[in-house]
Amino acid sequence: MITIDKLEGIENGVRHCSLTIGNFDGFHLGHREIIQNARQMSKKLGAWPIVVMTFDPHPAAILHPDRVPRVLTPLPLKSALLEQAGVDYLIIVKDTYQMLSLSPQDFIKEFMMKQISPKAIIEGDDFHFGYGRSGNVETLINFSKLHNFEVTIVEPQHIDIGGSPVRISSTMIRHCLHRGDVADAACALGRPYRLMGSVVKGRGKGSEIGYPTANIDPHDQIIPAEGVYAGFVSVADNLDGILTINQKLPAVFSLGRAKTFVSDHPLLIEAHLLDKTVGELYGKFLAMDFVDFLRTQQRFDSEEILKEQISKDCNKAQAILAGK
Repeated sequence: MITIDKLEGIENGVRHCSLTIGNFDGFHLGHREIIQNARQMSKKLGAWPIVVMTFDPHPAAILHPDRVPRVLTPLPLKSALLEQAGVDYLIIVKDTYQMLSLSPQDFIKEFMMKQISPKAIIEGDDFHFGYGRSGNVETLINFSKLHNFEVTIVEPQHIDIGGSPVRISSTMIRHCLHRGDVADAACALGRPYRLMGSVVKGRGKGSEIGYPTANIDPHDQIIPAEGVYAGFVSVADNLDGILTINQKLPAVFSLGRAKTFVSDHPLLIEAHLLDKTVGELYGKFLAMDFVDFLRTQQRFDSEEILKEQISKDCNKAQAILAGK
């Protein structure tokens, strides 16, 4: 996949492509369906490239900097997922007021057609573009007749939650994570939710009681609800390594505030690896893939009671992860 982060650097090979535009935060099953439709359209048109245009930072960072949402997938992870899905070109638009203030008509005519000139545009039914998100799929279809490109509108994907179909969206996945429903989030994503960061020095209390943990300092990602989780870990020397390594080390995750041993309660993001052969982790990069929720955080009256509970957590996590 070729990444273009300057509009003046758009290559001729991009022109006459199958194009889709969006934030693609999370790159969930709905996004994958859009890319699949783009691939089908590309074959129909004679193997034109598949191009994704995304935004960095999120448009809200420009328009409402005090309300910038944490992301599901930082740009490096999003890029890796798009490449794995078969995208040929990724265009990263650095948002500016000028870009965001374009009317839908000017966005199509003055920007998209002059810069990219796509043969086809593939979007979800909730697609909006132009100033104040005033353009929608109907607007897009009307412009397609004027500028001679095809439009495919992809139906939303759903998963079953509690016996009812729920539409998959980035917002829906955020709500799942805020509730600690990481299993439902994984179903919507098509993979476990991944939290990434560098391993930093912790308090060392886990090692003292026989359950050493790696503490991570994550990117500006959404952090699931406080609690204890079963999941898998990947370890690498750098961020690029995390994005490419195929590793699944079983682990127990603890997200919460150390109420048993300290009086101040900073949020700690810790992973206890169930594989005892893993070496020193400090200074490395670590990815935490959340598989299932084990329990809420609680205060323990003694170190022994805490150790008994951690042992139960590890056994339960082993059983869950063995089936994954």
